[in-house]
Amino acid sequence: MKRILQTLLFLLIVISCRKEDSSSPKPDTGNPGFISAVDISAYPEISLTNPAFYNSDGHPKDFLALLKENGVNTIRLRLWVNPGDEHSGFKEVKQFSQILKNTGFKVWITLHYSDTWADPENQETPLAWQGLDFNTLRDSVSNYTQKVITEINPDYVQIGNEINSGMLHPHGDIATHPQDFLSLVEAGCDAVRQNSNTCKIILHFAGMEHSDWFFNQVKTIDYDIIGLSYYPIWHGKSLNDLENTMYRLSESHHKQIVIAETAYPFTLAWNDWTDNIVGLEEQLILPEYPATPEGQRKFVQKIKTLVQGVEKGIGWCYWGAELIAWKGNQSTDASPWENQALFDFNNTALPVLAEFKE
Repeated sequence: MKRILQTLLFLLIVISCRKEDSSSPKPDTGNPGFISAVDISAYPEISLTNPAFYNSDGHPKDFLALLKENGVNTIRLRLWVNPGDEHSGFKEVKQFSQILKNTGFKVWITLHYSDTWADPENQETPLAWQGLDFNTLRDSVSNYTQKVITEINPDYVQIGNEINSGMLHPHGDIATHPQDFLSLVEAGCDAVRQNSNTCKIILHFAGMEHSDWFFNQVKTIDYDIIGLSYYPIWHGKSLNDLENTMYRLSESHHKQIVIAETAYPFTLAWNDWTDNIVGLEEQLILPEYPATPEGQRKFVQKIKTLVQGVEKGIGWCYWGAELIAWKGNQSTDASPWENQALFDFNNTALPVLAEFKE
C-alpha cells in the first residue's frame, strides 16, 4: 500500500508540473538577437568554380561553415525578376535559401523589382512588366511578392533596394509620381503581411543625406525596420554623422534600424584585372582605418558598436563578403570587390570575420 501511495504521489507531482509548464509564458519565437549578416548573393555562381576557402589557421573549411562558426547568423540575398542568366533569379535564390535554412541561417531577401541592379541611380522596371498600366503593375508587385513570401519564406524582406529615388521607374519615380511610388511599396508590404506572420519588412535607403525626408515620405507605410547603406566612398567619412542619423531616424519614426550594407578594404591592391571600386587612400577614413586587415576589422567593429549603441539598433550586414577574384587573376570581368571581401587573396579568413561574433 505504501508503494502504491508513493506512486500516486509521484504521478500527481508530474501532472502538476505539466499543468504549470503549460500555463507558463512561452518563449519568444520571433527574431531574437542581434543580426550579424553577410550578403553573399554571388556565392552560387562563385561556387561553380570550386574555390577552396581556409580558416584563419590556414586549414581548408567549407565556406558556409566558416561563416557560421564565426558568428554570422543571417544571409542576405538579392533577387532579380528575370535576370540575363539564372544567377540571382527565383529558382537559384529559392534553392540556395533552403540550403541556408538547413544550415541554420536566417534568410534576408532583397527584392530589387528589376531584372538587374537597383540602386539610387537605377530602378529599371523588369522587361516583362514594362508597358503595363499602373494598376496591372501594382498587381504584378503584389503577386510577385506573395510568391516570394510563400515559396521562399524569408525571415526578412526588403521592399526594393536602395529606393532613394523610388522604384519601378517611371511609374514609381518618387520625384515625379510620389503617390504611385507609395502605392507600389504598399502593395509589396501588404503582400508580406497577408502571407506571413513572422517576416519582417525593411525599407532600404542608401546613405544619410535626405534620409529624414525619405522616411517622412513613407511614414504611412506598414513596415518594421529602417535599413541604411553606409560606404565611406559614397556616404561621407563621418561615423558621428552615421550614429546621429541612426538615432534620429529610429526615434523619429519609432522603428528598429539596421545597417543593410557596408564594407571596407583590407588592401588597396588587386587580385585580378577587373577594376576595383575602392583603390585610393582618399576613399578611406584615415588615419583611423587604413586599408589593412586590422583597419578593416576596426572599421567593422566600429560599425557594430555604433548600431549596438542605438536603442533600436538590431544589426548590420556586410556586403560582398564572398567576392574573391573567382575567375582567376587575369580576369577583366570578375570581382571589383576582392580587396573588400572577408577573405584575403589566398581565400583565407581575415581577422574581420571574428567581429561577427557577439
